[in-house]
Amino acid sequence: MIELYLDTADIVQVSRFNKCLPLRGVTTNPSILAKSGEGLSQILPALAETLGSDARFHAQVVSTTINEMVEEAKQLNQLPYDMVVKVPATETGLAAIKIMKKEGITVLATAIYSAQQGFLAALCGADYLAPYVNRIDGMGSDGVGVVADLQLLLDQHALSSKILAASFKNTQQAMEVMKLGIGAITLPVDVAAQMFAHPAVQPAVEQFSQDWHSAFGAKLSFES
Repeated sequence: MIELYLDTADIVQVSRFNKCLPLRGVTTNPSILAKSGEGLSQILPALAETLGSDARFHAQVVSTTINEMVEEAKQLNQLPYDMVVKVPATETGLAAIKIMKKEGITVLATAIYSAQQGFLAALCGADYLAPYVNRIDGMGSDGVGVVADLQLLLDQHALSSKILAASFKNTQQAMEVMKLGIGAITLPVDVAAQMFAHPAVQPAVEQFSQDWHSAFGAKLSFES
């Protein structure tokens, strides 16, 4: 089954969606945490309390050299949670990922803008690959197409890396990449809400209620 994540550090929203969606966990990045004004030491305990002990959390290194990335990843890996360390899929990041995998650290290669970039990260051992669908679209390329090409490469070369598609503006983008058989997806709160919203839903529900009460008053279904 596809792994479903929320791309946010908003505890209120995580709690809201955890009630109605089968969330695997939460993804964060330096920008999300900076916007929230809270660091991992504050966010992770609250997320774990909300989602439970089985939840998985993705947190990104902010170091910029190979050795520093690896050391930071080791510290993240020692936190008392199911952690995935996010590493930008740059030349430096790929070198760091190779070392991290020798240390048994679960890694997500992030900031992926091309299929070949993601493929190289998979060859280096990354457990997850995060192509930025809407950002790729915004640069005039085809975000869904990049994901399709990357999934094809993973399948043809029997690589175990999972695509964790990220960066969405609307549900159409999300639906298109999920149809490709990707292993995971992370949604911003607004797109997650759009997934079960449709202008025809509420009028239909209200019509059901009106028809029922007209015929049966305040009785419940089993009392009719």
